[in-house]
Amino acid sequence: MENQSKNELDFIKEYESKGYKNSYRVQENKLIENETKSEFSSKDIKVVAKHRYEGMSNPEDMSILYVIETNKNTKGTILAPYGPAGDTGVLEFINEIPEENISDSENILNK
Repeated sequence: MENQSKNELDFIKEYESKGYKNSYRVQENKLIENETKSEFSSKDIKVVAKHRYEGMSNPEDMSILYVIETNKNTKGTILAPYGPAGDTGVLEFINEIPEENISDSENILNK
């Protein structure tokens, strides 16, 4: 678990200021950009950073923020709940992304 004092919204705002402005969801094993409804398969995207969170008041309140770039030059984030109450669809989709498309190259904690 990452030891960080910022919450998910703080990180999303910071990534937005760096051009990661789009938001996504997973539906029927496709990543969908919420505004344009563009669809992407797992091989069409790169994860360039991720951050794990655990709820301060409830340790079962867990999520992962994924920072994404697509083959159509869109950039944004998707927040995936995990743990006992998590949405396995998002995590299953992320697990299908080819290993060579996953890095930590844009992680704001490393810069």
